Amino acid sequence: MTNTTFTQIEIEADKSAWPLLRHERNWGPWQLGISLATAAAATWCYIIGEYVGYYLGFGQGFAALFAGSMIGMLIVTLAAVPICIRFGVDSIASAKPQFGTSGWIIPAAMQQISIVGWNSLLLIFFAKSVTQLLIALGIIADGESSVIVPATIFLACVLVFLFLLKGSGGLDRIAKILVAHVFVGFWMLYILVTQRWGDIEAAVPAYASSDPLWNYTTGVEIGIVSLLSWWPYIGAMVRMAPKGRTAAVPIMIGMGAPVPLLSLIGIAGILVLQVSDPAEWLRTVGGPTYGIVALLFVAAANLGTAVAGVYASAIGLRHFPGLDRVRWPALLLITIAPVVLVGLFIPELFFANFGSFLAFIGMAFAPLCGIQIADYFFLRGRRIDIRAMFVGGAGSAYRFWGGFNPAALLAMAAGCATYLYLLNPLTYVSNAPYDYTTATLPTLVISGLVHIVVTRLVVKPAGKGGY
Repeated sequence: MTNTTFTQIEIEADKSAWPLLRHERNWGPWQLGISLATAAAATWCYIIGEYVGYYLGFGQGFAALFAGSMIGMLIVTLAAVPICIRFGVDSIASAKPQFGTSGWIIPAAMQQISIVGWNSLLLIFFAKSVTQLLIALGIIADGESSVIVPATIFLACVLVFLFLLKGSGGLDRIAKILVAHVFVGFWMLYILVTQRWGDIEAAVPAYASSDPLWNYTTGVEIGIVSLLSWWPYIGAMVRMAPKGRTAAVPIMIGMGAPVPLLSLIGIAGILVLQVSDPAEWLRTVGGPTYGIVALLFVAAANLGTAVAGVYASAIGLRHFPGLDRVRWPALLLITIAPVVLVGLFIPELFFANFGSFLAFIGMAFAPLCGIQIADYFFLRGRRIDIRAMFVGGAGSAYRFWGGFNPAALLAMAAGCATYLYLLNPLTYVSNAPYDYTTATLPTLVISGLVHIVVTRLVVKPAGKGGY
């Protein structure tokens, strides 16, 4: 077999949901870290920082958000990464041993909703930043933005499509270029802190509760749920790395650290200037040149993350019958289409409900992670039947009852109910013991315990699930 044939196999393999062989996983620690950092650093950091800045000052906000981000990243890593990196599979495949050969559609639906939501938000910001850049350069007039924004969203989707035609290779290349925006973000933070430090110290959070503990816990909670949103993304990227030992540091530093660090821009911006988007305030602080740099930065940041999201979403769609045989360009179009529709017709929906969207992430992915951690480490002893993950016939170990595992379903319901009791995702009204525990951590524990109890009382005695 020629070298050309081997290359073709590698290119096609990373566009499928099938497990990657060891020689097909060609991302080293630096490649993985750069790709994860490029995906993590985007406009959502400023919006996350904005919501923390509603309740906490600059120093406390960073401490709470950093703690929450590291906790959230650790939860996602324990839940999905061991199976993904061990077998070269994506996040959806990692959920099949818990949910079953048909029940995996539940985490798959959660993945699609989450990524479509994030990508819509990011590409809308991308379009607005490009529009503001054109206005700042005098290329278009201010009144033309209503036409330029939809056109730019469409252009961004076209660029994402073109970047990903080569699969993970396109993601790797664009990450190596756009990773520079991470350092530009730190420069913007330096500008704001050095020029407005007195105002930052004196600022009072707009919606701070009279209970300091509640404020701090909410900052931690926002950090946790923000990083739980990496569950849909992480499998598609870490499966390209051949060794788990070399992936741990890139995951925690590359994907976990940029969010709280760049969120400081949003915290400082909302505290001092009542706006978290640096493209809005950097011209005020540093003049037109700084404003143009910020606009370029925001555009690049969002495009890099959108590329990662569309790639992960496309790999997830491969699990659906029929879509596993669709040509890669057609699959990319199917993946991008919902983002185009949202960006063109209901762009303000995600802006107005971002806080609720974050809470949805916690309510949905905290139970999922709790189930995966309990199942892999406490019930299966880290033993997985890779064949059963992809062969769903009557004799499959993960067939359970009609393809669904009642233990995982009940655990998801119990986890969602726990989260709703502790924190209302629409009003942010909380109940005890939220102040001491957050909403995500009890949800994680309850869902894991329910999964363990039902599995041991019902599933294992029935000889289901391959335990």
